[in-house]
Amino acid sequence: MLGDGSRYTWAVTDDQRDHFVRVRGASEHNLKNVDVDLPRDAMVAFTGVSGSGKSSLAFGTLYAEAQRRYFESVAPYARRLLQQVGAPHVQEITGLPPAVALQQRRGAASSRSTVGTLTTLSNLLRMLYSRAGTYPEGASRLAAEAFSPNTAAGACPRCHGLGEEHDVSEELMVPDQSLTIREGAIAAWPGAWQGANLRSIVSGLGIDLDTPWSKLRAKDQQWLLFTEEQPKVMIEPEPGRVDHGYYGLFRSARTHVHHVLANSQSQMMRDKVMRFVQSVSCSACGGTGLQADSLAVTFRGLNIGQLNALSFSDLVTLLRPVAELEEAGAATSSAGSGEATEVAVRICADLVARVQVLLDLGLGYLSPGRSSTTLSPGEAQRLRIATQLRSGLFGVVYVLDEPSAGLHPADAEPLLDVLDTLKSSGNSLFVVEHDLDVVRRADWIIDIGPGAGEGGGEVLYSGPVAGLEQVAGSITGDHLFGRAEPLVRPQRQPHGRLHLHGVTRHNLQDLSVEIPLCVLTAVTGVSGSGKSTLVTQVLAELVRRHLGQAPDDAEDSDFEVDVDDATGLESFDRLVRVDQRPIGRTPRSNLATYTGLFDAVRKLYAATPEARRRGYGAGRFSFNVADGRCETCQGEGFVSVELLFLPGTYAPCPSCHGARYNAETLEIDYRGKTIADVLSLSVDEAAEFLSDVPAASRSLTTLREVGLGYLRLGQPATELSGGEAQRIKLATELQRARRGHALYLLDEPTSGLHPADIALLVRQLHRLVDAGNTVVLVEHDLDTIASADWVIDLGPGGGDQGGRVIATGTPEKVARAKGSATAPYLAKHLAAG
Repeated sequence: MLGDGSRYTWAVTDDQRDHFVRVRGASEHNLKNVDVDLPRDAMVAFTGVSGSGKSSLAFGTLYAEAQRRYFESVAPYARRLLQQVGAPHVQEITGLPPAVALQQRRGAASSRSTVGTLTTLSNLLRMLYSRAGTYPEGASRLAAEAFSPNTAAGACPRCHGLGEEHDVSEELMVPDQSLTIREGAIAAWPGAWQGANLRSIVSGLGIDLDTPWSKLRAKDQQWLLFTEEQPKVMIEPEPGRVDHGYYGLFRSARTHVHHVLANSQSQMMRDKVMRFVQSVSCSACGGTGLQADSLAVTFRGLNIGQLNALSFSDLVTLLRPVAELEEAGAATSSAGSGEATEVAVRICADLVARVQVLLDLGLGYLSPGRSSTTLSPGEAQRLRIATQLRSGLFGVVYVLDEPSAGLHPADAEPLLDVLDTLKSSGNSLFVVEHDLDVVRRADWIIDIGPGAGEGGGEVLYSGPVAGLEQVAGSITGDHLFGRAEPLVRPQRQPHGRLHLHGVTRHNLQDLSVEIPLCVLTAVTGVSGSGKSTLVTQVLAELVRRHLGQAPDDAEDSDFEVDVDDATGLESFDRLVRVDQRPIGRTPRSNLATYTGLFDAVRKLYAATPEARRRGYGAGRFSFNVADGRCETCQGEGFVSVELLFLPGTYAPCPSCHGARYNAETLEIDYRGKTIADVLSLSVDEAAEFLSDVPAASRSLTTLREVGLGYLRLGQPATELSGGEAQRIKLATELQRARRGHALYLLDEPTSGLHPADIALLVRQLHRLVDAGNTVVLVEHDLDTIASADWVIDLGPGGGDQGGRVIATGTPEKVARAKGSATAPYLAKHLAAG
């Protein structure tokens, strides 16, 4: 092993070099002219704290170079059709095979994308029904596309293949039935003059405005809400409102909502009425999205919509008897139902083999028809891994982005077995990973650091895993070999409890659970056991409605919570959901603008003598305002460059050179730095520069406390990972001095974080509890679970096998629970700690 100070690399002999990928002079993002050798036909783990440069080396350099070489072999005109990655900043890479990237991404944006389409299983299922289904007597055989809701031949004419209809509901339009019409019982009606107009019309029709809604005749209720009639009623003059009579046009609440959605140009008005709309299963196709002729065809007694709703476990059970006919030699060239033909047997055998890989990866609870938008990043990545396993590729590099992220320890073990299969098939695995159990299974480790951002970008060690123990200054080594300070806290006692009884949602069936208050509770269980449903949907929705808050977005308003009883909700005066959704969807949103600290910075620059002399206000120092921004790039900092026969690219703005501001604005400085210079500072650098500016310093301090000191203030929201976005939200919340009792809900907050970053984050969560709040988080990380005051373990399995409370109590008590998938791993962890 060769070393220079704290930097070590394993010596590679001449006869080994042909089996290595050699990187020279890599300087992508924060990498500092990195030279490193990686073995092929091996599992190589890239480790280091968040922001150290792992992904810059694995994806930004190695994968990007493999893609660049592939694109060079493609005709120039065809390259325009491909989503290209830029050429990496590296002097030379040799020995690099073709590469396939399997990254962590949220479910596809299209509501038409499903698990079946993501894995290509839908193609086989459609072929099965087309060629081997049982058709009604006299019906013509349908082509495979007729069994897809995404084609004109197969789509239901009513819902156009979406499986859903959107309509108003009485519960949403009349949320409080104790109110009278005059008091605003019909919340879906417009306000101001239009609302007064409708009330006058209703009064003219003989319906009492001062009778509580619940006591009106059912016939009148339904007419007011749903009638298509639009009678005109003479309205007499009213003092203070109208001084002459007129004919008023009546619209029911539903007609008004539809009218606004169809005609209003105001997004605010459209958003307002969308609160009264819910998605319901299409009445024509039963939610399958398919036309009637397609649903009339069955296989083993089920139509394709029913089969798509089966879990993969049940699907294999259904198809295996047909698949086994091939081994028994019982397949026929023709059969009355088509289910015993050679075609059916061959397709079923292929389906069973493909689905078995998904079962091995712990995804048996998923179904082919499940929308890909509901998948976690970890689930989507495992589906792509399973697809690759069946592809039969040989001699390629698979570059994986934290494949264990979001996985229960019990689910991680079969994933590692599948990765071993990929490697034994003659492939190389380059894995960016934080899970130390996965790292221990690697053949080679490349540890990058020592810190994050500008403090990282160096290879601390490259070699077999055991050698990392000798490397001083490796934070990964400290955690891997037990040198890190354990996360230990005295357990707190709850002050009251929230009781939920009879919860039914997804696979939660008549669930009852108690959630202690003023402590940190970890909700655990294998993937698909119902953790996120309980915490981020049921609990969030109950508290949100109790507090009278509007949904965070349209997704949160699309479901109803079925619960028999909930007590203790009055304990909370605030609900805070800290999730991994982006803090903004455009590059104009960044760390500084989201946290609010940029407001303080702009005021600081506006208060300088030169800015005051010129009359510049704080708005002048926003890159979103015409006065101060560079007009060439409109404050973006870059311009699009169109290339003939090549994809468009981006280049720094020729006027402001990426600064975003015009020359006059950049003439104003504070302590020698322009406003653009401040946006280029890291959080750590800015904390020192702005230490005497309280409004900014408070934000910067909390960002550092959650481990984000390496991020730049102006870093666009589109460049931030889900974990970084979540910690920014948490830091923003921590900087607010609030009183009262808040409920904080987090869904896998440690996913994608290095153990050192996890320790920082969890300490901040305990700060929230110490301040008198309640924190409930969905979690798989054993360090975090062991530090919790209370654990609620769901299971015992996923999907239909989950949705039940298996154990509750302190971590020590749950570790002893029988029948819990979490218990043995937690017990081992507690014993080791």
